[in-house]
Amino acid sequence: MEAEIIQTLILPGALGMAGGLTRGVVGLLKAMSLRRKILWGYWIITAFIAMLIGMFIGLIFNFDYRLSLLSGYAGTDILESLYKSFKVQKVYVVPSGKKR
Repeated sequence: MEAEIIQTLILPGALGMAGGLTRGVVGLLKAMSLRRKILWGYWIITAFIAMLIGMFIGLIFNFDYRLSLLSGYAGTDILESLYKSFKVQKVYVVPSGKKR
């Protein structure tokens, strides 16, 4: 029973998290080279989401380790892109007759 739980949930989750952390390390290196502020909370949340994605994909596709690893890497990238595309941004409106 325990081996079955490890096989179906924990191992795919760990591989999904490994994929997400790999992507996260690449992002960290990029942020450090550009001297940007690193948001550690955001980094931890994306690693956790990658773990959940790996578990979910492992359950759906009967645990193929390559797919769990890749889904953790690519899944967080897709979710982050979706978040950025729907993120509310400030819009500046200039009253008519005034120049900026």
